[in-house]
Amino acid sequence: MKSPHLKISLLAAALALAGMTASGFAAQEIATETWNPGGGEQDEALHLTPDLANGIDVYEVCSACHLPEGWGLPDGTFPQLAGQHRGVLIKQLADIRALNRDNPTMYPFALPESIGDAQAIADVVAYIEKLPMNPEPGRGPWEPGTPDFEKGKQLYADNCVKCHSETGMGDVEKFYPRLNGQHYNYMLRQFEWIRDGRRRNSNPEMVKQITNFSDDDMKHVINYTSWIPVPKEQLAPSKDWQNPDFK
Repeated sequence: MKSPHLKISLLAAALALAGMTASGFAAQEIATETWNPGGGEQDEALHLTPDLANGIDVYEVCSACHLPEGWGLPDGTFPQLAGQHRGVLIKQLADIRALNRDNPTMYPFALPESIGDAQAIADVVAYIEKLPMNPEPGRGPWEPGTPDFEKGKQLYADNCVKCHSETGMGDVEKFYPRLNGQHYNYMLRQFEWIRDGRRRNSNPEMVKQITNFSDDDMKHVINYTSWIPVPKEQLAPSKDWQNPDFK
């Protein structure tokens, strides 16, 4: 396995190669064909039998940012990946590699020369999907039972349940991500980018659904989403849990 010093060097090189942040990209129109074109590595990886042992090795690269546990950071710099649907992870990785989703920080890490081919994608996402989730993710400021929480709950019921379900589990077959357990700040940033046309691989139906959301509406619905509970059996035993594969 790569040393921590090499991981840090890789991260620094990736940031230097990127030379910009995601916010530096100009807003672009969301076309239906960019949401889920299918084919290519996405379809290939979906139909491969994963090798979890290789998935651990590949995840060594990912752990520099997403942490060995796959929990990302509560401040939203990096999302929690642990427990996310395999198909969603495959789609997002394939989109980044195909330049269908702008993520200059991650792009160098996602390239075939960094992590491998479609088989490596299948391997690493199968490993990530089985990781237990953070029992204390970054949550929004308004706790359950408050008027602000209830406002977000109603917005979620009116606009989000159809695709992401009441439990925030998304839809495996339709590549809709699970939202429960994800960091508030990360979801807030992605919601804003999707609403404002700055994430090219956004589902056009979602763009249409949220296009009239005010910033205040956005904060309230994401606050509620950040408090949706994760099934207990999918959580790590504590916030101090450490991934034994990387000790």
